[in-house]
Amino acid sequence: MWYVLQVRTGTEENIRLQCQKEISKAVLEHCFIPYYEEKRRIRGEWTIQKKVLFPGYVFVIIEKEKLDQLFWSLKNVIGLTKLIGTGQEIVPLTEEEKNFLIGFGGEAQVVEMSEGVIEGDKTIVTKGPLMGKEGFIRKIDRHKRKAWLEIEMFGRMQEIQVGLEIVRKS
Repeated sequence: MWYVLQVRTGTEENIRLQCQKEISKAVLEHCFIPYYEEKRRIRGEWTIQKKVLFPGYVFVIIEKEKLDQLFWSLKNVIGLTKLIGTGQEIVPLTEEEKNFLIGFGGEAQVVEMSEGVIEGDKTIVTKGPLMGKEGFIRKIDRHKRKAWLEIEMFGRMQEIQVGLEIVRKS
């Protein structure tokens, strides 16, 4: 099952490393942070940088029966806020949320740059993980080569940023 840890924004990598060190391999299958690629102009050169897709969240994959062991192991992780759940119950990601993350970021959990065109008032993504997900796009900044998406994740609407280069507008 996939569970989500809420952490202070900016400490995601530190928490991920602590989880890998503190939690037994028998309990923790995998711990990861989804990233997205964005293009930035640095000293006149376009470079691709990785940014955290969900700031303030770290994902862990464990077997459901080992949830109690995970809970007690997390007591040794410094800076952790909480395991995401509803009320007192800790709930895993739904199958739809899990499939969305796998389809969006792939095995490496890195959302690559997408390319698209704007025809009239309609955005059409021609290449990349945003293909077919145009309905999630809420805002596009062509200058910064970014798109803001609104998706339902962790039981509420989340606004995330991904890289989108618009190559033509008509």
